Amino acid sequence: MRLRETFNEDAARYDRARPRYPVQMFDDLAAAGVAPGARVLEIGCGTGQATVPLAERGYRIVAVELGTDMAAVARRNLAAFDAVEVVTAAFEEWPLPGEPFDVVFSATAFHWIDPAVRVSKSADALRLGGLLATVGTHHIAGGTWTEAFFVETQKCYERFDPSTPPGLRLETARDIVEDDRELTSSGRFGPAKFYRYEWELPYSTADYLDLLLTYSGHRALPDVQRSALLNSIARLIDVDYGGQIVKRYLTELRIAQRVR
Repeated sequence: MRLRETFNEDAARYDRARPRYPVQMFDDLAAAGVAPGARVLEIGCGTGQATVPLAERGYRIVAVELGTDMAAVARRNLAAFDAVEVVTAAFEEWPLPGEPFDVVFSATAFHWIDPAVRVSKSADALRLGGLLATVGTHHIAGGTWTEAFFVETQKCYERFDPSTPPGLRLETARDIVEDDRELTSSGRFGPAKFYRYEWELPYSTADYLDLLLTYSGHRALPDVQRSALLNSIARLIDVDYGGQIVKRYLTELRIAQRVR
């Protein structure tokens, strides 16, 4: 099984535990020229965490999701919106409809799409002048994710997950470079505009373990290693942090216009 397919193993947990996106992000997308009624193709909608706010803004959406269980949850979450269709398919293999889209949107999923396909097919799906809007989520320094806490959790990973790079440290938001080279080098898109949102979310020990079990790397570990890793992190949070941590995120919206 490919890593990107592990998300489908527990769609209910994914829907419950994964954080939603900042409201301001959807306001900024609208301000970039995406008016109500716009035709939107969403790549990798998951269980619809970003699709619901898009639908609430009156967009007509075709959402393509690889996982059958994820797509089923998305359909339930979007049942109230007649202008949303959830398609179960791999984006790389899905035949584009004849009518072009105003926006191609992908929230924390674009990096899972085959690099040989994702930019060119997104451009093909768009009308000339349409927008490609991709969302990246970064785990950054801050909150309870101080140097000391992260160092201790990394010791847990280095012990139980041999793929962990030694000496890994969290970056700050300013250390993460805005990157649109893949888009501009294709010749199909102009320079991107970036919108960034830093925010924090508290987690109890149980909630944090729930979140970790939605990450592909954790799910791919053998059962014994995964259990040992999660137990060690739980003990750290319970004993040293009173059963709660605060995690800091950077959400980045990148918008580029199709020029060719």
